[in-house]
Amino acid sequence: MKSALTAIRDRVGARLVGREREIELVLAALDAGCHLVMEGPPGTGKSTLLRAVASSSEIGFEFVEGNAELTPARLIGQFDPARVLAEGYRPDVFVDGPLVAALRAGSLLYVEVRNRVPEETLNVLITVMSERELHVPRVGRVGAAAGFRLVAAMNPFDVVGTSRISSAMYDRVCRVRVDYQSASEESLIVARDHPDADQDWVTGVVEVVRRTRHHPDLLVGSSVRGALDTTAVAGSLARLRQADITVVGPDAAVVALAGRVRVREGSGRRAEDIVGELWRSVFDGETGGDVDPTGGGAGKVPAPTARGTT
Repeated sequence: MKSALTAIRDRVGARLVGREREIELVLAALDAGCHLVMEGPPGTGKSTLLRAVASSSEIGFEFVEGNAELTPARLIGQFDPARVLAEGYRPDVFVDGPLVAALRAGSLLYVEVRNRVPEETLNVLITVMSERELHVPRVGRVGAAAGFRLVAAMNPFDVVGTSRISSAMYDRVCRVRVDYQSASEESLIVARDHPDADQDWVTGVVEVVRRTRHHPDLLVGSSVRGALDTTAVAGSLARLRQADITVVGPDAAVVALAGRVRVREGSGRRAEDIVGELWRSVFDGETGGDVDPTGGGAGKVPAPTARGTT
């Protein structure tokens, strides 16, 4: 007979592509009462995974974007000024912020760290993790209901966003690394969202995206979101131009990928040119001098059999 934790794992797994190991590690850490850091590049499905865990576990989910604007008041909550003037500082006049709401409901508090979070805000989070309670002036003690956990997501490429919280945060949390998935899993993700697309062509699009992560002129490549958007834009562009998807594919890739990748300083190249070069290397078999042969592909990708499909 399956345990409750095993049943949750299976429900989460049915909603995601791959990630079996990460699902088990996240569930085990949360079930053990631990707070958690999920570390990995953007677009690797950290929030998707955690939302699936919360939904499958039937617990609440509070999302917070951690940046320089995240003051303690925005995190904790504040009194409604209009009602304070009329009724005074009563507890029922207090408007819960995401932290207090998660504490009261026993929800997962997901903090996506994108910028430098103010130190005073970090101190609030660290106190809650250590004491499992929060003292709010004029409200009193807010204890953590069963199920409350703090999960922070960090991007290792964003040094500014992680450097200040590493020593204090990592001492109080477990850590799960969430990296890019395999080529086959990324192709399956795109195919799931675009079931009518030619699968050979989708495989080629995914390969283009994966090569952006290894190109010597790119500091940061694209996640699988770039492949999803390339496929979607190509389908719309093919219908608009009444052309084959193989013809509009390069333009769609530039639109979807050029803004996602980050060119290394001093390279002297444009993102659009690098994306075009990678497209030709995958779909036309061209081998430019700057294309990393370890990026993946095995040569020219076959043309799709359908026209203008997504």
